[in-house]
Amino acid sequence: MHNTQVLEEKFSRMWPHLNERSRRMMAASEAMDFGYGGITTVAGICGLSRVTITKGIKEITGTPVPEGRIRRKGGGRHAIARSQPGIPAVLERIIEGSARGDPESPLRWTCKSTRSLSDELHSQNHPISHTKVAQLLRDMGYSLQGNRKTKEGTDHPDRDQQFQFINSQVAEMMQAGCPVISVDTKKKELLGNYLNKGRQWRKKKNPKQVNGHDFPSPDIPRAYPYGIYDIAKNSGFVNVGTDRDTSAFAVESIKGWWLHEGKRLYRDAAKLLITADGGGSNGYRVRLWKLELQKLSGFMGIPVHVCHFPPGTSKWNKIEHRLFSFISSNWRGEPLLDYETIVNLISRTTTSKGLTVTCRLDRSNYKTGIKVSDEEFESIHLKRNDFHGEWNYIISPQNDKT
Repeated sequence: MHNTQVLEEKFSRMWPHLNERSRRMMAASEAMDFGYGGITTVAGICGLSRVTITKGIKEITGTPVPEGRIRRKGGGRHAIARSQPGIPAVLERIIEGSARGDPESPLRWTCKSTRSLSDELHSQNHPISHTKVAQLLRDMGYSLQGNRKTKEGTDHPDRDQQFQFINSQVAEMMQAGCPVISVDTKKKELLGNYLNKGRQWRKKKNPKQVNGHDFPSPDIPRAYPYGIYDIAKNSGFVNVGTDRDTSAFAVESIKGWWLHEGKRLYRDAAKLLITADGGGSNGYRVRLWKLELQKLSGFMGIPVHVCHFPPGTSKWNKIEHRLFSFISSNWRGEPLLDYETIVNLISRTTTSKGLTVTCRLDRSNYKTGIKVSDEEFESIHLKRNDFHGEWNYIISPQNDKT
């Protein structure tokens, strides 16, 4: 009689090197040699079922399987696509109907898990396990995905043309050695021991403890980071405001960049190009933005060219993915306890492609609700471009007669 321990050692040596058929045949051969109780003993050692080992014994005592095959022709369960050829279409109809908001979809208001899909297919006379549903979905080109922030309203018909116009202006300015900056306000941040999304390496079971709720009163201080990204130099300048995000604050931030970096980097600049979103404190409809740019143009002594991105396309602004995204990555999982923390984290943001960031704190107060009269607005030395002049315009110093 076989020694069970010897049999276990034999299987542990050989099993990893065998395919499905050779495992079945080895188990069957050993079971036959073992004698009475061999099938049960071998099944317990190798993990194959008694049915599989019995089939292996029949194969050994019967006609050999043709070379290169693992099973006899026709063996094994038929593929689901063959036994139920219409099931992929049914599955897609269930999923897509739900995704489109079809009120007739059976899963319109339920979780679209593979188990739910399996149950629904069963109810439509298509018996299939949830694991096979997952396999079918992968074969059909589906995958688990979350939401992605991209849709911001209806596309403007001239969206692509505006992109082309901005690209041509940027290329022309950079070729002439003039500064081109992308500007925007990053999301305002709460100061304090609040949750900051993201993860960082720490000792196991030792996460940073933050407040359980983030519903602060109006008295809790906020930070308003306004960014300026120098496209040619791959450098960022962030002015962290403590009061309000207004047009005056936005232009003051640009002025801060010019004084601290721009004036030194572009000594012979004849003009400045600003690319900005269409809304917010630097929106194309905001009168105060243009009035403050008039003051900036006079201070710098050069014309300021402005190109706004069309409505609903703020994610295309270079500052979003060349500056703000790296700042968010750098401070992920770190509670923004105070202004010093924010300034330090922003200042230490770098990338492998050489991004450098300068950050300063702006404690000035900026009034809200300022109205620009028609007379003040008419005094702005503003020239609109022939192509969408509301988006593309030049503001020159008051003494500039061009």
